[in-house]
Amino acid sequence: MSFNSILWCHPKLILLTALLLFASSLCTSVSEGELVGTTVSGGNFFTVSSFSYPETTIKPFDLRYIRVDIPPSFSAVSIALNSDVDLDLSRVDRIPKSSLPIICFRDGSPPLPDALNTTLKDSVVSGINDLDVEQCFPMQKNITMRLTNEQISAGAWYIGLFNGIGATRTQSKMINRGSSYSFIANISVEACTNSMMKGVFCNSTVYPLSCTSSNVFKYYDLDATEVKKPMMENALTCKNNFETSCVQEGVPQFYSLDITNMAEELTITAANIRFNSTSSNSTSSADDFKLMCYARHGAIPSETSHDYSSDLSKSPLVIRAPQIGRLYISILPVNLAKTLDGTQDGNARVCYSMETQVVQCPLGKAGPNCTMDSYTLQTVLSRIPMPFESYYLPVGEVEMAESANFPLEPLSNNTMNQGGTDNIWTYFILDIPRGAAGRNIHVRLSSDVKINYEFYARFGGLPSLESWDYYYANKTRKSDESAFFMLYSSKDDNVDFYIIYAREGTWGFGLRHLNASGNSLKAQTAMSISLEGCPKHCSSHGDCRYSFDASGLTSYSFCSCDRNHGGFDCSVEIVSHKGHIVQSIFLIASNAAAMLPAYWALRQKAYAEWILFTSSGISSAIYHACDVGTWCPLTYNVLQFMDFWLSFMAVVSTFVYLASINETHKRAIHTAVAIFTALMAATKATRSSNIVLVFVLGAIGLLIGWLIEVSSKYRSLSFSFRFSPSFPQSLLTIKDWLYKLVMSLWRRFHWGFALAGFIALAMAATSWVLETSSTYWIWHSFWHVTIYTSSFFFLCSKASNVDAEEDQLPTTENYALARRDSFSRSES
Repeated sequence: MSFNSILWCHPKLILLTALLLFASSLCTSVSEGELVGTTVSGGNFFTVSSFSYPETTIKPFDLRYIRVDIPPSFSAVSIALNSDVDLDLSRVDRIPKSSLPIICFRDGSPPLPDALNTTLKDSVVSGINDLDVEQCFPMQKNITMRLTNEQISAGAWYIGLFNGIGATRTQSKMINRGSSYSFIANISVEACTNSMMKGVFCNSTVYPLSCTSSNVFKYYDLDATEVKKPMMENALTCKNNFETSCVQEGVPQFYSLDITNMAEELTITAANIRFNSTSSNSTSSADDFKLMCYARHGAIPSETSHDYSSDLSKSPLVIRAPQIGRLYISILPVNLAKTLDGTQDGNARVCYSMETQVVQCPLGKAGPNCTMDSYTLQTVLSRIPMPFESYYLPVGEVEMAESANFPLEPLSNNTMNQGGTDNIWTYFILDIPRGAAGRNIHVRLSSDVKINYEFYARFGGLPSLESWDYYYANKTRKSDESAFFMLYSSKDDNVDFYIIYAREGTWGFGLRHLNASGNSLKAQTAMSISLEGCPKHCSSHGDCRYSFDASGLTSYSFCSCDRNHGGFDCSVEIVSHKGHIVQSIFLIASNAAAMLPAYWALRQKAYAEWILFTSSGISSAIYHACDVGTWCPLTYNVLQFMDFWLSFMAVVSTFVYLASINETHKRAIHTAVAIFTALMAATKATRSSNIVLVFVLGAIGLLIGWLIEVSSKYRSLSFSFRFSPSFPQSLLTIKDWLYKLVMSLWRRFHWGFALAGFIALAMAATSWVLETSSTYWIWHSFWHVTIYTSSFFFLCSKASNVDAEEDQLPTTENYALARRDSFSRSES
């Protein structure tokens, strides 16, 4: 038995349990999701669960979901979230939504703000209201909230943290630059120590209603020409343990009622209403007096926040098709009694007996008067090895079904034959399992004639024309106002739509028959209902991926789109076909600039450099051709590795070429550099810091080459720093050494080409900084041209006479042999 069940069933053990839990909390540390026993606020509350999320970084266009499970007995949810975001709310409208960090809240399933049309100007604490719908706010540095059971309802709540929203959020990007932010969060769920107490300070008593079941017979006119037929229904009569309650003016009395199954009707009545006033001057008027009843699903009702209301002194409160879950009821006397001088009598009371009746239809029946057919759908797991992928079929037809489709006419004809044609429905009931709130309900209707059905969906209850969450009637009447309803086909004989991120729990679907004529009875209509990942398989413009929320309790699916599309389902065209061709030409053709350094290296017979520049240009062109969807001879990851690795090697090779050392030393330096650059290309190749590391490696390679050159080529020169006793002579020695060094560097390079190389390199660095996701194609193409051009100028800057002088100087070994030969000739 769960902890909440113990509190509910054994109220006498509440205090002892709380004390034991408090004692255990002193000895054990609280882990994520663990039950805690601490009490706060003078012992009125205890912590049901507490979660602490460590520091988490959200990169550009990234997101995180946090799930918070709130039990029916909760009193408040405390949220403390700290981040390094520093936003001025008065300037939020100047920040593009694609780079704006925001936080969203949604009841039942993960939020999806990409289609959000609000202005996002309010702060979280002051702007949050009406939490039954998705709400989003700009992220702030410190967020502290305490949401009570008068503001939110029990169930699964989701917090979404986004770093940029919009259609480009899911678009594939060559680069992903922008500002990241980090956050830490602490979330705790509290409950009143006394399970019957509710309210902000746990000072309001909520009386649970106890129910008894009975069978009742009702007679309905199924047809004007037929005799009334009896229908046996199940009725739950629920009452307070106290037969009569007496309350004062303006003091509400609270009750709770648990609805566990689909019901036809809930009726709340008040009987034996009588006044009890101790003042002889009190008068009462039946016209002025009201015994107001407020009802709210999942949360404490009030005069301003409620789902249903009625004056029980005049008529009962009737709720058609109430939702499954806990219903809270408030009884509030208004204008109870007044004295003769017109003031209110504070001692006046009203006494009443409150009773509720929940009518449930017999098995297989639903709707008004229980005259419509209802079918329970059974879950059939899909053969695709993905979590929660499944489809639904009516119970009893699973073994005979050959696909996810099932015919509607055999299921609906019985209902159509029993009544008129004005309001005929066929209902289907299914369950979304726990943890599958990040999946989508896919509904398809197809027929050989025009479809004669309207579709209505409702979470936790049966839908109707007055109460529904999503609906589709025709091309013009549908749930356009909801971002979680996505229609893909709206033909006369074919309807295809998704309910995005459906809430876990019981769903009721209703098909309303539009026409019961002979033609519609002969129609062949098939229906399929399935639980799937990404809608339309990302519209064939991306890959469907799966992840978990921060607690690991909910699996959600999302699309990773290609370079030309975005949106939740990759259906938004971000780059047109013409623009795609232009971008492809720029990104691919700009690599032809690699021919410049390759040509010069071949002319100077530097074959290693020639192979590197040629291979780098070719691999970069093929890589970008694959990235834009033109041609992929190898896998994307292999092409990306080859592009970055050869580019890194080409940059370092340019530096090493400037040192006049022999091929043996060059091969050694190239081998060492190849190892380092391969590791860089294999691990986070696209990070900007790699550019700095490559130039640092190139500079180190050039420095090593110069050191080798100095130690071998100029071994005979003396650069000793032995100073003469005469200080002026020492200055002349240093001055002579510096002069020789400067003259050596001056003769080594053609400084006009070197200056052009530095200018081209600066332009390449500028283009790298200016690259964004939207302007990547133009600036990265410019990067190709400038970086290869700078390599060409640097190669040309090396003076050719340096290598000639090196070739003319004899090696140590040849010089020794020459001396030995000269000695032998002189002796002879």
